[in-house]
Amino acid sequence: LRAGLERLFANHRELFWEPGAGRLGRAALLDNARWLGREPLLRFLGGAGGRLRMGTLLSRQSCQARLRSAGGMSLAEFLYPALQAYDFLHLHQHHGCRIQLGGHDQMGNIMSGYELVTKMTGTDVFGITVPLITSTTGDKLGKTAGNAVWLNRDKTSPFELYQFFVRQHDNVVEKYLKLFTFLPLEEIAHIMEMHAKEPEKWGPQKRLAAEVTKLVHGREGLESAKRCTKALYYSSVEALEDMSDQELQELFKQATSAELMLEPGMTVLDLCRKANAIPDGPSGYRKITEGGVSINGNRVTNPETVLILGQHILKNGVSLLRVGKKNYYIIKWLQL
Repeated sequence: LRAGLERLFANHRELFWEPGAGRLGRAALLDNARWLGREPLLRFLGGAGGRLRMGTLLSRQSCQARLRSAGGMSLAEFLYPALQAYDFLHLHQHHGCRIQLGGHDQMGNIMSGYELVTKMTGTDVFGITVPLITSTTGDKLGKTAGNAVWLNRDKTSPFELYQFFVRQHDNVVEKYLKLFTFLPLEEIAHIMEMHAKEPEKWGPQKRLAAEVTKLVHGREGLESAKRCTKALYYSSVEALEDMSDQELQELFKQATSAELMLEPGMTVLDLCRKANAIPDGPSGYRKITEGGVSINGNRVTNPETVLILGQHILKNGVSLLRVGKKNYYIIKWLQL
């Protein structure tokens, strides 16, 4: 989490802080275990616990929903808003924090923080909620729902992040441009006007995907996403040749990797058999002749075709073998 957020702020500084312009303060990333883990229970109950009212906590919509559910509500769940409220109080007292920001589902917890801080300090503080991002079926996106889009590359690659936003529907893309990018509103309006004239170009979706990917993964992350897009959807040999091992693994997550030695006169049939990509015997031979095999995006129908450097084997020493529609094999050639 820390690494992902630090990268996000670093990319923001690089992309949006112009020389000589005003500066935002450097973000401080804190772990609330530093103060919650040192707070004695009785002192917490006598301080923050004495200022939070049971009636208010019980009346929260989230609390009511949990109490009515089949599983009920544990004491730990009930006390969660109190701990989050205490976080706000601590951050206000020690770091001058006056605003708490969260998703719309955090409204009750943020209200508890507002009430605790104002009661204990008399200072005006504020809460801001933002709309939850939902799937096309209206379900919340997140860890609990199992459909989260992650900031960390090892969980959601730049290509996957880019494609997530490229696939957004017309009815939400303008809202997402306003929520997730730093584009001026006038520019967003112009993008949508152009989209109305040329909807087949998917202009807003591509701009949204580019801006978000660049913010989360930097300029190189955006270039990586574009390379993967060209390689997968446009069968670009140039893009495949420029891809790193990491990008190949990210793009073809289910692909089998194999390391092979190129032998003189080695054929397409030899390659497929050494990679265990086709069955032995006539059925494997027919798989090739019937057009079921492609190398680097180009279909090969002659099993006896001899492998050629620069065509079947890319300049980065890799061949991308596909058998059928979805079975990929990444072949790394040794000692070329």
